[in-house]
Formats: sequence, C-alpha cells, structure tokens
Amino acid sequence: MTFLPLTPPGETPPRVMTIAGSDSGGGAGIQADLRTFALLGVHGLVAVTAVTVQNSLGVKGFHEIPLDVVAGQIDAVASDIGVQAAKTGMLASSAIIETVADAWRAVAPDGAVPLVVDPVCASMHGDPLLHPSALDALRTQLFPLATVVTPNLDEVRLLVGIDVVDEESQREAARALHGLGPRWALVKGGHLRSSAHSPDLLYDGAEFHEFDTSRIDTGHDHGAGDTLAAATAAALAHGYTVPDAVAFGKRWVTECLRAAYPLGHGHGPVSALFRLHESDDSR
Repeated sequence: MTFLPLTPPGETPPRVMTIAGSDSGGGAGIQADLRTFALLGVHGLVAVTAVTVQNSLGVKGFHEIPLDVVAGQIDAVASDIGVQAAKTGMLASSAIIETVADAWRAVAPDGAVPLVVDPVCASMHGDPLLHPSALDALRTQLFPLATVVTPNLDEVRLLVGIDVVDEESQREAARALHGLGPRWALVKGGHLRSSAHSPDLLYDGAEFHEFDTSRIDTGHDHGAGDTLAAATAAALAHGYTVPDAVAFGKRWVTECLRAAYPLGHGHGPVSALFRLHESDDSR
C-alpha cells in the first residue's frame, strides 16, 4: 500500500494526540494508537483518560484518571508542542467526556484541528468501558466537536438505536449519527458478519462514500477500531481530506488485520508491525 510521506530526519513530523485509555495487554488503546503513529511517521502525543486492567481474555477493571490531570495533559502538550490532529478512544465517564470536550474547545476553538472521535463503549469481549450515563455526554458534548466519528455496529446501536443489518439500515444509521453534530459520520461494517466483505459508509449530510474490502478471516482483531481511527487522524494531520483519510485508514487497518498475531489465551491484536517488513523489502 502507499504510506503517508515520512518527514526527513531531524525535522519535526506532524503531531497527533490520542486521548484514550491504557491497555495493559498492549493490544488496543493508547498502545495501539502509538504503534500506528510511529509506523506512519507521526509524533504521538498522549492524554491518558483511564488505566485498564486487561489481557487477551478481557477487561478485569479500570481506573479513571482525575479530571484535572486529563485536562492538564491536553493543555500541556497543545500549548507547547502543538497538535495537527487528535483522536479519542476510551473516555470512561460523562465527567471525563465533558472535561475532554472543554479542553478541546480551548485547543481548537474554531474547529480547525481535526478530531476523530472513536466512541468506545465496550471492549470486543463485551466488557463495559463507558458508564451508560455517559452516552448522552458523547452525543451532546463530543460529537458536535468531531470532524468524523467512527463507531462500530454495536456502538451505533447504543448511540442511535439502529440495528445495522444491511445497506439500507447502514445508511439510516449514518444519517442518524450525522444528525448528532459531527461533520462526517463513518459507520464501520466490520461487525456485519452476514457479509463476506467489510463495508464502511461515510456520510457528510449530503453525500455517501463507500469503502469496501474483503473480510480478513482472523480471530485476532483486538485494537482494530483504535488502529483505524489513529491512521485516519494521522492522514488528516498530513492534510488529507476526510474521505481520503478514511480510505487510507481502511487500507491501513486491513493490512494490520492481515498481519494480526496470536497473543495470550484469547484474542490477539491487529499488527502495525507489518510496516517494518515493508521497509526491509524496500531496501
């Protein structure tokens, strides 16, 4: 695949922030985001919102970071280092969502800095990663600030009450999500198990863009959503349009799924490490 352009050694690369939870198993969360950032040649910035206790079998618990620390991380790096794009992941509670929204308004009061909102509500094992009361905060506080939102089908059901089973319901869901305020809504089709493909649908209120790939047959897909959102944010930091950034993120996560590996006794992670082999092959 065609990668993002690399910044020459010694020059400052684009800076992309992940505002998300830490995955102690290293498969998802900020760990997955930083792997993608590094292997796409962007400098990763971090605001940790929660620390999870998890492994390949599931989430055993999580601890929320104090609100002043969450806001302080965002302000500290944005005011000194600068941010060309950001993405959110696990935000855990309505209080953290509201804190992140307030902090982001200070970073990008005019909405000029792209923000990818991955509305993480539960882990791939079904373990809750967001208090139910926080769904309204996502809808009313964070979605209106988003350049693009990237829910999977389970998250779509929680957010807008639509069970996506085919193309018609996917379009209905995209319209409903866009109605919550983001500039673009992406309805990912990776969980549409009835299809031999993985159809994603992007909508800006006027036009639909479709992204489709053959489904990768693997049980190791931990961190796929984080990885797609991180790659999309990295492309936006490089100045890509939203449709082009989403198309790039889709290609990236597809290759990461091809390279996924087993880990522990449960689901292994998608792997951005395939890029290292691509680099070796190009020498």
